Amino acid sequence: MIALIAGATSPAFAQDPSSSEQIPESAAGVTEGSVIIVTAQKREESIQDVPIAVTALSSEDLDAQKIEGGSELLRAVPNVSFSKSNFSMYNFSIRGIGTKAISAASDPAVAISFNNTPLVRNRLFESEFFDMARIEVLRGPQGTLYGRNATAGVVNLIPALPTDEFEGSVKAEVGSYSTRRLNGMLNVPLGDTFGVRVAGQWTKRDGFDYNTFTQNRVNGRDLWSTRAIAEWEPSDRFRANVIWQHFEEDDNRSRTGKQLCTRDPGPTMVGTTPVPADLQGRLSQGCLPRSLYDEAAFGAPNASGLAFLVAGNIAIPMGVRPDTFEMVYGMRAGDPFADVAQSRDLREIATSYDPVFRAKNDVFQGNLEFDISDSLRLVSQTAYARDRYYSSQDYNRFLSAPIFNDTTGLVSPLTGEPIDQAHAAPGAIFVDPQLGASDRLLAVDLNRSRNSQWSQEFRLQSSFDGPINFNIGANYLHFKSQDDYFVFNNTFSFIAYNLYNRPVQTYPNYHPCPPDTVGVDCVYVDPNPIGSLDELGHNYFLSRNVVKTESWAIFGEAYWNVAENVKLTAGLRFTKDSKTATPIPSQLLLGGGGELGTSGGSVSAGYPADPEVKQRWSEPTGRLVLDWMPDLSFTDDTLIYASASRGYKGGGTNPPRPNLNPRIVQFQPLPATFEPEYVNAFEIGTKNTFAGGRFTLNATGFYYDYEGYQVSKIVDRISLNENFDATIWGLELEAAWRPSRAFQMDANLGYLRTRLKDGSQSIDVMNRTQGNEDWVLLRPWIQIPSNCIAPRQHVETILNSPLAPFLGLNALGALCGGSKETGTFNPEVDGLRMDQFFGFTYNPLTDAPNGGRGFFADLSGNELPNAPRLTFNVGAQYTVPIDGGDWELTLRGDYYRQSKSFARVYNTEFDRLKGWDNANILIALERPASGLEFQLYVKNVFDKTPITDFFVNSDDTGLTSNIFTLDPRIIGFSVSKSF
Repeated sequence: MIALIAGATSPAFAQDPSSSEQIPESAAGVTEGSVIIVTAQKREESIQDVPIAVTALSSEDLDAQKIEGGSELLRAVPNVSFSKSNFSMYNFSIRGIGTKAISAASDPAVAISFNNTPLVRNRLFESEFFDMARIEVLRGPQGTLYGRNATAGVVNLIPALPTDEFEGSVKAEVGSYSTRRLNGMLNVPLGDTFGVRVAGQWTKRDGFDYNTFTQNRVNGRDLWSTRAIAEWEPSDRFRANVIWQHFEEDDNRSRTGKQLCTRDPGPTMVGTTPVPADLQGRLSQGCLPRSLYDEAAFGAPNASGLAFLVAGNIAIPMGVRPDTFEMVYGMRAGDPFADVAQSRDLREIATSYDPVFRAKNDVFQGNLEFDISDSLRLVSQTAYARDRYYSSQDYNRFLSAPIFNDTTGLVSPLTGEPIDQAHAAPGAIFVDPQLGASDRLLAVDLNRSRNSQWSQEFRLQSSFDGPINFNIGANYLHFKSQDDYFVFNNTFSFIAYNLYNRPVQTYPNYHPCPPDTVGVDCVYVDPNPIGSLDELGHNYFLSRNVVKTESWAIFGEAYWNVAENVKLTAGLRFTKDSKTATPIPSQLLLGGGGELGTSGGSVSAGYPADPEVKQRWSEPTGRLVLDWMPDLSFTDDTLIYASASRGYKGGGTNPPRPNLNPRIVQFQPLPATFEPEYVNAFEIGTKNTFAGGRFTLNATGFYYDYEGYQVSKIVDRISLNENFDATIWGLELEAAWRPSRAFQMDANLGYLRTRLKDGSQSIDVMNRTQGNEDWVLLRPWIQIPSNCIAPRQHVETILNSPLAPFLGLNALGALCGGSKETGTFNPEVDGLRMDQFFGFTYNPLTDAPNGGRGFFADLSGNELPNAPRLTFNVGAQYTVPIDGGDWELTLRGDYYRQSKSFARVYNTEFDRLKGWDNANILIALERPASGLEFQLYVKNVFDKTPITDFFVNSDDTGLTSNIFTLDPRIIGFSVSKSF
C-alpha cells in the first residue's frame, strides 16, 4: 500500500490512428502497442506525435482517480492550479496564467471548450463529469486553432459519441455527508446509419459546512445533468450529429468559504498626539494585513469606524425620551463585532442567513463532416449555449451584537408627539424590507448572471499523401451577458428611511423629504423582498454590468514534411474582437437632491445608464513549430520539438463607480478600461516511448514574455482591473510505466518561476501608506466608498484642536473627499472650511499621492498570484486476479502536492498561501465478463482543509477576506453494471 500514492495521466481510449473507430482500453491498463488519440490540433492524432504539451484523461482515468469535476483536474496535470473566485466564476490557472480579473467584461485565460466549441461562461466548477470520451488539457497559448482567450491553454471536454452497438451502464453510489449519486448511459443504434446515446448524472449530499447559528448544514449539493446525442452517417463521406447537454443545480452551496480578519484596533497615537477612543475606529481599516494562518485571523473587523454604523449613531436622531428629554440616536455607539470570536474550524460558520444557490446551463451543438474527396474534409460546428446563475449568502460569516436603539415611547423634540414607528426600531428591532426583522446587523449579497452565446466554425482539412497538408477555417462568436451583484444591509435601509426620507414633522433633517413623495433628497427604498425586487432601490448596492462581445476570426495551419522525420508547422490567425459595455453606475444611499441635496446623488430611484463604451481589437496570433522524430536505439519512438507562439486575450471595461455629484465629492480619476493580454511563448519538448509502449516519458521547457496580465481588486466598490507585465519559465515532466497488465504507475512534475517585470506597481488596499509615517490612513464619510491617506500633520492639527470633540469626526472623514473648492469638506452643505476652523487648506486630489488613494507598492520581481513553484503528482495501481481470473481486485492510490504560492501580486505575508497536499485511495472489485464492479474509495484521506485562495472585500466593509478551501474527506461506495 505504500506504493499507492497517486494522481496520474492514464491514457485516453485507444484507437488505431488510421481509423475513426474507438477502442476502449481495459481496466487493467494499456496493452502493448496501444495508441492514445487526441484532437489537440482539431484532427485525430496520436498524443505522442502532437508537438504540444497535452494531457489526456479517459472516462476510465477520471473514475479511477476520482476526478469528478473541473476543480480536480489539477491532480492530473502539471503546473495547473484551481480555485473558486468570489463571484460566479473560478480561476483555472496553467503555468501561472489564469483568470484573476473578475470583472464582467473580462474573459477567461484558459479556454474551456465542449467538443472543440469554446464556452465563454460555463459550469466547469459546479458540474460533474459523466460519460466522457476524454478530457484534453493543452498547456501553453493556443493562438491558431483555438484563438482568443487561450493565452494559458485549453481544456477540451469531449463527450462519448454513439457507437454501432447496443450498450448501457448504470452506477449507484452512497457515501459521507449522506451522499447519493446515480449516473447511467444508454447507446441505441437505429439501423445501420443512425444512433442515439443518452446519459445522465445526479448527485445529492448534505453540506460540507455547519452553521452554528441556524444549526443547519450548508454548502451541500443537489445537481443533475443530462446529455442526448443523435448521430447520422448515411455514407462514408458524410456524418452529422446533434448534441444537447443540460446542467441544473438547486441547493445551499456556498459561493465562498469562511471570512477571516485580524482586527485592526486603530492607532492610539498619531505622531505625538493621542487619539481619543471614540475616533480610533475612524483611523482603522477594519482588518490588518496579517497572515490568515494566525490565530488572530479568526476575528472580525473593527466596525466602530464603518461609515454606515457611525452615521446611525451620530447623525440620525430618532427623538427624545419624554421624561428626561435625552436625545436617542438610531444606532448604538461602539463596535458590534468587538466580541466576535470565530470558530477555528474552517468548515464552521455562524450566520443568520443560509446560502441559496441555483444554476442552469444548456449547450446545443450541431456537427457536420463532409469528405469532399478521399483527402479533403469540410467540418462545420454550430453551437448555442445559455447560462443562468443565482447565488445568495450572508455577506459576513459571523454575527454582530445588537445595533439598534429602542425607539419605543420616543417623542418629537419639536411637537412632543410620539414618533412614527413604521420605520423606526421599536423594541430595538428594525424591519428591513428585504431582510426582515432583526436587532443585529444583517448583510446579504446576491450574485446573479444571465448570458448566452452563439458560435459557428467552418474548417477545411486535408490529408494528402504528399509532404504538405493544411487545416484552415473561420469562426464567429456572439456573446452577451448581464451580471448583477447586490448587497443588502439593514443599516442601509435604516439610514435611507431615517436620515434622508424622514418627514419634517418627526425631526428637522437638513433637507427633509416630504411625506409620501419622492422629493428633495429622497432615497427610494425598494419595499419588496429579495425574490421580487423592483430593482430601483437605492437602499441596497447594485453593480449591474451589461456586456456584448462579437468575435470574428480566420485561421490556418500548414504542415510541411521537410524530410521523412522532420515536420514544420506554421499557423496564423487573425482575430477581430468587438466589446460593447453599458456602464450603469451604482446608487447606494444616493437621492435626487439636486442643488439642495446632501446625499451626493442625482436621481431618487432607478439606475440610469451612461453612454455605451465600445472597444475593438484586431490581432494576429499564431505559432511556428519544428518537430523531429529521430530513430534512436534506446527508444521505440521519440519526438523532439521547438515552438514559438503568440497568444491574445481581449481587454474590457471597468465597472462605473458610484454616481456621485461632483459638487459633493470628486473622485481621483480611474481608468475606464483595461488593456488586452499578449504572450510570446517559446517551448521545447520531447516525447518518448520505450519497451513497446509500456513506458512513456515526456518533458517540456518553456519561457513566456507576458504583457498585460489582468488582475482585479475592489476599489470604490467595483472590480478595478489592472495590467501587469511578467516573465514566466518552467519545466514539466510526465511519465507512465505499465510493465504488465497488473501494475501501472504514473507521475507528473511541474516547476514554475514567475516574475513581474521591473517598474510594476499598484496601490495595496491593505497597506495604503506603505509604511510612510508622515501619512495616516482614514475612513471617509458615507458617500465615499474607499479609505484614503492624509498628511499626519493635518490629522494632528484636527486632533489637537479644541473643536475636535465637536467637528473632529466629520473633519477627519472630510480629508478623504476632494471637492471643487480647495480647503473645504462638503462645501455648500456643511458650510465648514478647514482654513476657518483648523487653519490649513487641503485638497487630496492635488495635495496627496494618487489623489489620496495611497502610495504605490513596488511589485518588481514579485511572483504572479496562484503560481506555485512546484506541483507534483504520483499514482499507482495494482490488479490481482481472483477466482481463476473471473474477478479482478484493483488497489489504487493517488498523491498530489502543491508548494506555497501567493493570492495577490503584492506578495506580502498576508498574501501567502501555504503549500498543501491531497491523498486518495480506491479499492475496486470487478467481474469484467459481466460488467459488474464494486468500488470503495476515500478522497482527501487525511481530511486536509487548505486555503487554496482568498478574496479581499471592499474598504467600506472592513477589508475582510473570503477564503476558498478543498472539499473534506469523503468515503464512498458504488456499484456499477454495464451491458
